[in-house]
Amino acid sequence: MVSHDNIKRLLNPKTLAVIGGREASEVIRQSRKMGFKGTIWAVNPKREELEGIKCFRSIADLPEAPDAAFVAVPRAPAVEVIGDLNRMGAGGAVCYTSGFSETSDGQAYHHTLLDKAGDLPVVGPNCYGLLNYLDGAALWPDHHGGVHVDKGVAIIAQSGNIGISLTMQERSLPLAYMISVGNQALLSISDYIDALCEDDRITAIGLHLEGVENISEFCRAVNKARSKGIPIVALKSGGSDIGAEIALSHTSTLAGSDELYSALFQRIGIARVRTLSEMTETLKLLHVAGPLSGNNISSLSCSGGDAALIADFGSQLGLGFNPIPDVQASQLRKQLGDKVSISNPFDYHTYIWGDIEEKTDCFTRVMQGGYDISLLVLDYPKSDLSEAHEWDIALDAMIAAQRNSGYQAAVLATLPENLPEKARSTLIRNNVVPLQGVEDGLKAISSAAWINAKWKELANHKVSSTVEKFSKIENEIVLLDEARAKSILGKQGIPIPRSKTVSISEAGLTAEQIGFPVVVKAVSAELAHKTEAGGVALNLQDAEEVISAAERMAHLSDKVLVESMITDVVAEVIIGVTRDPQFGLSLVVGSGGIWVELLQDSIPLLLPISRDDVLSALKKLKLYRVLEGYRGQPAGDIDALIDVILSVADFALHNQKTLAEMDLNPVMVLPKGKGVVIADAMIRMAKEERVN
Repeated sequence: MVSHDNIKRLLNPKTLAVIGGREASEVIRQSRKMGFKGTIWAVNPKREELEGIKCFRSIADLPEAPDAAFVAVPRAPAVEVIGDLNRMGAGGAVCYTSGFSETSDGQAYHHTLLDKAGDLPVVGPNCYGLLNYLDGAALWPDHHGGVHVDKGVAIIAQSGNIGISLTMQERSLPLAYMISVGNQALLSISDYIDALCEDDRITAIGLHLEGVENISEFCRAVNKARSKGIPIVALKSGGSDIGAEIALSHTSTLAGSDELYSALFQRIGIARVRTLSEMTETLKLLHVAGPLSGNNISSLSCSGGDAALIADFGSQLGLGFNPIPDVQASQLRKQLGDKVSISNPFDYHTYIWGDIEEKTDCFTRVMQGGYDISLLVLDYPKSDLSEAHEWDIALDAMIAAQRNSGYQAAVLATLPENLPEKARSTLIRNNVVPLQGVEDGLKAISSAAWINAKWKELANHKVSSTVEKFSKIENEIVLLDEARAKSILGKQGIPIPRSKTVSISEAGLTAEQIGFPVVVKAVSAELAHKTEAGGVALNLQDAEEVISAAERMAHLSDKVLVESMITDVVAEVIIGVTRDPQFGLSLVVGSGGIWVELLQDSIPLLLPISRDDVLSALKKLKLYRVLEGYRGQPAGDIDALIDVILSVADFALHNQKTLAEMDLNPVMVLPKGKGVVIADAMIRMAKEERVN
């Protein structure tokens, strides 16, 4: 078990040891450049000194155990060095060396590393290391673009090169930590989140990840961050087949189902972003303003074109543009005259351009409308074309308006390059958010508002914030025939049609006993897709039709399932259970019947789930409007559908050691108050295992 105290020593060291040659020298140079005030020791048996520091011949020769060590030697000696550091009581190490689990011949070295490290916290292997911009520690063998900060965001990146790029950003994002995690042989992303939450100088955490090894531990760490008021933003790569292959070869990480990762982030309150620029803008907003109280915004600009741009894209994101209240609208008309239309987004024209008092009054009045955040759209001219004095006036007016109104302000440039560094620094210093780019800026606002709403939802304990840990199936997996599958479901209280499995000769009499109309199906564990094979006959009205249908199926099976035909159906739904190597069992709910492939209208649900989880998922489906009663049609029994989905989830959890897959399609939703019925069922389970 890795010691939390040692992780703290590793992240904020007072003494450093560098082991190696060229890369070790670079770590010394970068540490000095960062203003590291602690002691640095160098270890290299073949050199007298590194960057003017006398070299020790071995770890054992060091005067004391270092808080942190940077190891940059080939993999065979690297694991020995890690072992030496563990034995002498070092705080932790960065293993820059590659050639471990990410390579075909590296597994033995990986296991040796685990054995030698013991409880020593090790970053990597196969990583760049870490940068602590708060305290000036640089266990990092390359150039980087960060500077000292008193507080800021921490970024945990699975790619060292992406980490370097993020330190070079020209977005004025205050970086507190950059951690390149590599293979995560000993320290996982969860461990870093857990440790960073203990530093009250961290304002937000950004994740660039390819996959998560232990989902349950990840949930625990994220929940801890939320309890500390630290929002998390994630950029997940490896969503495409090609991307997943690259992730596996890059850091030996299994990328996992992209849809399930989205479901995971949605569940535990992580804002998912799709690009590095979106991540940067979102983290910057969270650093300055924190999660927003809502998504109701106002926009100010001196151009109708800018106003329309904000309105169009903001509306696509679901942002609200409440009208400017009557009191403020009246004041604005009096100030600006009849030629200016009072609306939100608000084009205030250029009549007051360059007038600090008039601009401050105008911006303050709009912000007094009580918006969750107010934007000033402002693009600076190029420095070699014009002085920016009048743009600075607009900036100062927005800063004053935030102070006067008590509401959050932001300044947004339509193009990222049109908000210069000086302006960004001034804004951040005054707690106004500088946003660069319409799309990224508005997405950042949407994410910050969503995080707050999700936190409130999780605080009410009506939705799940964890994910179940599942065992692997050991035995051979077999397909159950439909009759057996429905029998199992029926015993769980899941509604199935009245039915009976009989020989072909008994089909007619059985149908009369059940009552017409009926359905006849071939019964065979070899038939996963009965309809395509001619193994299903629907809406049979008499015994003669039943006998004829059953005889046509004789080549498929010597038995048939005769069951009542379900009528008066409002909607057809699919309820599925799938098994993922990382997430274990999960549910999928969506439009069923013939619409499954055509509409692609489904949503995954991780386990366990609550009633609110299910209702929230159903409301996201296109099908939900039908369930509510579309265009005067009867509403479906939504409560009964939720009951069945919860029953399927319970069944999956109780049989998690044996259940491989389940497909209930279609599930017939009847009118409100009449329930639902499972019309077809496919279950794959471990062979010769007892079902609970």
